[in-house]
Amino acid sequence: MRLPVASTRTVIRRLLGIFQDHGSEFVWLLVFQLAAAIAGVIAPMMIGRAINAVSAGTTVRFIVSTIITVLAVAGVQVALTYVASYRAQIFGQKVFTQLRNGVIHSVTHLPLETVEAAGTGDLLGRTTNDVDRVRYFVEDGLSRFIVAVTTVVVTLTAAIVTSPQVGVVILVVAVPLPLVLRWYLRRATPSYLANSAIGASVDGVVSETVEQATTVDALSLGRTRLSRLDTLVAETVNSEVYTSFLRIGFNWGVLATVYSPVVIALLWGGYLTGTGAVSLGATTTVVMYCLQIAGPLQGISWLMDEAQFAGASLARIFGVDNADRGPERDEMPAGQNLEIRDVCFTYEVAERNDLRGGAGPEAMGEPAPDSAASEQDFAAPGAEVAGPELEASDEVLHHVTLDIRPGETLAIVGPSGAGKSTLGRLIAGINPPSAGWVQIGGADVSKIPESVLHREVALVTQEHHVFVGTVADNLRLANEAATEVEMREASRTVELEVALDEQLGSGARILTPAQAQQLALARIVLLDPQVLVLDEATSLLDPTAARSTERAMARVLRGRTVIAIAHRLYTAHDADRVAVMENGRVVELGSHDELVTRGGQYASLWETWQRS
Repeated sequence: MRLPVASTRTVIRRLLGIFQDHGSEFVWLLVFQLAAAIAGVIAPMMIGRAINAVSAGTTVRFIVSTIITVLAVAGVQVALTYVASYRAQIFGQKVFTQLRNGVIHSVTHLPLETVEAAGTGDLLGRTTNDVDRVRYFVEDGLSRFIVAVTTVVVTLTAAIVTSPQVGVVILVVAVPLPLVLRWYLRRATPSYLANSAIGASVDGVVSETVEQATTVDALSLGRTRLSRLDTLVAETVNSEVYTSFLRIGFNWGVLATVYSPVVIALLWGGYLTGTGAVSLGATTTVVMYCLQIAGPLQGISWLMDEAQFAGASLARIFGVDNADRGPERDEMPAGQNLEIRDVCFTYEVAERNDLRGGAGPEAMGEPAPDSAASEQDFAAPGAEVAGPELEASDEVLHHVTLDIRPGETLAIVGPSGAGKSTLGRLIAGINPPSAGWVQIGGADVSKIPESVLHREVALVTQEHHVFVGTVADNLRLANEAATEVEMREASRTVELEVALDEQLGSGARILTPAQAQQLALARIVLLDPQVLVLDEATSLLDPTAARSTERAMARVLRGRTVIAIAHRLYTAHDADRVAVMENGRVVELGSHDELVTRGGQYASLWETWQRS
């Protein structure tokens, strides 16, 4: 699944909204650029008057004063152009900053299932290549575009005012130039969108191959991955060749169009001058104006090409906002906390037909719990649930209800594919259930506002991201207001022996997997959530490091409601209760000692674990 692409109307609407956000900055930019453009038309006008004066006979003093005036005006124009360009750069930076922050905000607020379905390449392309393309146009191209348009409008007006008979030839470009642009844009826009998509696929193949290099080597997938990359590179070359031919044709068409008024003004103005209809100075002034706008017109046309790159990238960037974000979340007053209250636990529930009808505990003759984390049936993302009958191959969880008591630790164990991780993601609110319900504090998890859900429910997985920056920077991701004292205390709690000001990431210190896990746990301490979902959080560590980390984790978990998806059965041994899952169902429930005594599935798993 690829993330959607925004329509042209949406891109224009969003850009206009951004311009409105920085309206005062844009107005000042136009004021200075308009002043610079007006100063630019004074010099040709003065030169034209000087030519007429020489023809009529004038004094040296007049010529000298004219030269001094032209030089002074040129100096003012340079100063105004500098100020206008400076303010254009500021405006461009502000626009780009808002665009960049917007796309990062959109991506980080997508449901995890949407992110995973989109794949690495698509998201990587939108947040890197597409943002870079927009950055160039916004920071440099946008200011040049505004400068060029202002110069053309003012110069065109001045040419017509100077001599309507000759100045009208500038309008010659009004017919062929739009036709050239239309021919180009109709072909360039889809080509650039396709080019961006191919580039995203290349990024995805490269990043996934590098990140999973060990697996690629172990399964001898190197040739397969290279073959896929070669195919994408060939597609990239074909796309670039096509767009290059488009640009060549476009550039030649623009050159012929923008310089045609110069030739026509010379011929037509010379004829009118010969007949005495216009003065030589007026013709000279108009020809100079034609030369003066040829560069900006060519620049506008070239920037239109860059705008197509940027427009295609903006359509992909703004398209992130159109991605499926799951069910709407309820409004909750700021600062309100979820309250975990007494609940009961059952795992045998009503028939599927009752569940499909949306029946809760009340329909089964039981009182509704004040707070629960429960799920009956869950279909894999993309599966269509239309009625009571659901294909077994699509269904992941079947008739599962987990009512978890406040402050207890529930371990979920079972073989791979049993549905443990799916259940954990449902409880954490990452995936919405296709049927049934998941509740915490009496509230539907899928509808709790993100700001509240992320504060009260945390998912800790096998992957622990360490960002470039200091240890303190990484810790403050969980709590921006955390003090040094709080961060040191959190580090001591999880036995993380790293200085807060130490740099982490590429070119600096690289944390071991155990230290990365401790850093993640320290973030949990600072976040201080009520509910923790641990998805095999220590399964990738070696046994010695895992056991050490689990001791640190025990201190973090104290006093919280914990759902631990356990790969190592030490976690289950220490839990208050253990739920054994198999084929998407809870087949056993009880404490470690109870289940071992029972001699069922868990006892078999524990015996195998002990032998290994």
